[in-house]
Amino acid sequence: MKSWIVNKLGDPKDVLELQELSVPAVEEGKLLIQVEASSLNFFDILLCQGKYQEKPPTPFTPGAEIAGIVRAVGEGSQFKAGQRVVATPPLPNGGYSEWVSVPEDSVYVISDAMSASEAASMFITYQTSYYALYHRANIQAGEVLLVHAGAGGVGSAAIQLGKAKGAKVIATAGGPEKAQLCKELGADVAIDYLTEDFVEIVKKETGGRGADVIYDPVGGDVFDRSRKCIAFDGRLLVIGFAGGRIPDAPANHALIKNYSIVGVHWGLFRRLNPDKVVKIHEDLMRLHEEGLIKPLIYREYDFKDVPSALDVLADRQTYGKLVALP
Repeated sequence: MKSWIVNKLGDPKDVLELQELSVPAVEEGKLLIQVEASSLNFFDILLCQGKYQEKPPTPFTPGAEIAGIVRAVGEGSQFKAGQRVVATPPLPNGGYSEWVSVPEDSVYVISDAMSASEAASMFITYQTSYYALYHRANIQAGEVLLVHAGAGGVGSAAIQLGKAKGAKVIATAGGPEKAQLCKELGADVAIDYLTEDFVEIVKKETGGRGADVIYDPVGGDVFDRSRKCIAFDGRLLVIGFAGGRIPDAPANHALIKNYSIVGVHWGLFRRLNPDKVVKIHEDLMRLHEEGLIKPLIYREYDFKDVPSALDVLADRQTYGKLVALP
């Protein structure tokens, strides 16, 4: 089988090497999966560069989520050969490979109706947004949700999940094309933050009250300005810091405006509550079947083009998710 291997740290195009390896053996408690699609994530770039919070020793294979077909199972497995699944292969043997061996507790069954690209694109992003909006924010029908970076992976998922809950969704994105994508995803209002002031528009759309829930994967100045348009009893969700700067939040401002700053660490939630993650997955499958959610895919790449695809992703000019097909 072919796998992308990192033997030294650096930019993906410089350090990823396509190598021929043996197909993994079947082990007890694990599943042998033939990969149909691998999702490309920005943190895979950071992994290659040695800048991610997790730093596996070299050599390693990146790739955090895949969709594929179970080809062999260990004794006493709850899974069966032939099942279509989504999985999160743990490092150092990630998903940029034609075959993976994955612990059963990192594998989730998908329907035959779902495409491999969609399945590989939705696990981390939709799980994160579902946990953020439905668990941490407890968003309710009729509330106003402001989603930043709405054309991105987690942002596009948040728009769809907000609409599925009956919220009014206002989304921000950089440029008219991405703003239009937000509208197509279901946003009631789409703001091009390059030319428009989202604070003023949110206030106008809410009669000065502000957004009940703000979904912020950007941080930096976006977080600072979001505090200016959050409603009484609002919840400001801290998803990440794609903008680079980790912002500070003065406690007196949260007190005076009576809002909550809510951390969203889905990875820790998953480790502590694996059964709840399974239930979220099942609900996401239902929402997909009902046509309420559909992953936004920028492009499908050939497996041999993974390094160049990651190069495109690093430029931050894409939207939604990028997928590699072995």
